[in-house]
Amino acid sequence: MSTTNDSGARPHIAIVAMFFPPSRASGVYRPLATANLLVEMGWDVTVVTADPSFFDDITGSRDDSLLAAIDPRVRVERVPVPSQHLQRDVRKMSRLRADMPLLATAGARIGQKVFPDKYVTWLPGVVKRLAGVHRRQRVDVVLATGNPWTAFRAAYDFGRLARVPYVMDYRDSWTLDQFNERPAFADDSREVAAERRLIEAAARVVHVNEPMRAWHAERYPRAADRMLVVENGFDPELLGEVKQEVPAPDRPLRFGYLGTITSHLPHAATWHGWNLALGTHPELAGATAHLYGHLGFFPRDAQALRAMIPGPEAGVLLEGPVAKADVRAAYESLDVILMMIPSSRFVTAGKTYECLATGKPVVAIHTPETAATEPMRGYPLWFPVRSVDGPAVADALVDAARAARSATPEVYAAARAHADTYRRENQVRVLDAALREVITRA
Repeated sequence: MSTTNDSGARPHIAIVAMFFPPSRASGVYRPLATANLLVEMGWDVTVVTADPSFFDDITGSRDDSLLAAIDPRVRVERVPVPSQHLQRDVRKMSRLRADMPLLATAGARIGQKVFPDKYVTWLPGVVKRLAGVHRRQRVDVVLATGNPWTAFRAAYDFGRLARVPYVMDYRDSWTLDQFNERPAFADDSREVAAERRLIEAAARVVHVNEPMRAWHAERYPRAADRMLVVENGFDPELLGEVKQEVPAPDRPLRFGYLGTITSHLPHAATWHGWNLALGTHPELAGATAHLYGHLGFFPRDAQALRAMIPGPEAGVLLEGPVAKADVRAAYESLDVILMMIPSSRFVTAGKTYECLATGKPVVAIHTPETAATEPMRGYPLWFPVRSVDGPAVADALVDAARAARSATPEVYAAARAHADTYRRENQVRVLDAALREVITRA
């Protein structure tokens, strides 16, 4: 495949992604891997992202170890996010925001009249920065990833100014409530009108799974032929090669979960099933469950989440967050992976692919109709629950425990072979081809 445009130079893509290292948000990994892999595939890549002060002052979620994962050939432009209207901590509020909140947030409220997104204050700075990047080196195409949806609007506005095509990448859904499987806004809402305008003007629209693509194609049929699926995948550079081995017969099994722990996870069924299995099945005698990750995306979430999770007396241990360099070791310390994700036919979850990449037994705790079922199908160490309730979870835990004790090298090899089809580079090749086609047509 050619790696140059018509002028003989490498094509230049600008990626608009508010959440990019050092943010630790779950949405970081898709744009990070995309930027790195597109550089490898022959692109010049510029990422326009938020200034790190936003992650310190507003989201409160930052992991500087992720900065080392950015390919040094990727140029990163960091744009401040005017965010006093988002500030909840009075200690970090400006004097005006604390004393005269209506006046201090007037600009943001006016901005949201123009475009219905609370991050719209970021829009002017992003468009200006894109224009500056374009002046230094022509941008051939913009890839905007949402949320926030302001990234889409920035690509649209810049595209009109500079006559540069843009591609929308839906990491999440905007007007679809993907967890409850219903529209998030009325058909005549400003949000739906804004989304329709942006989608119909886009060169391509990318979704993470087929149910998401189909839902949007039905809602916006004029753009249906420009929609495609680019699944998530796992990143070998971040995870490394996880070793698999059968635990010693006299050692209790270690179950575990890695990732941000949120209220969307199936806590009630998981821990009911855990208690049932622990109390009645010898396969789980002395077993422990280790939860690695932050409690919620914001510090204010932690207390409520702790109340949903059993404590050490039930063999459940909160291990805290894991630095990027320690993720492989954390997975290697586990015998069985707990894949707790929300149940929805629209939810695949990036965590699914990471679980596959471990090559270990995986207990999949979600409904069979959930989109994550598809990439797991054919994985030889997959133990899905038949329903999301305690007894079904207990049965799957026991089956996985038996597999952890008896898996052969041949089974582990088959598990890794299945996982390798979901290496992120395989998914980004689909995007690379679509982007090159957009440039050719433009």
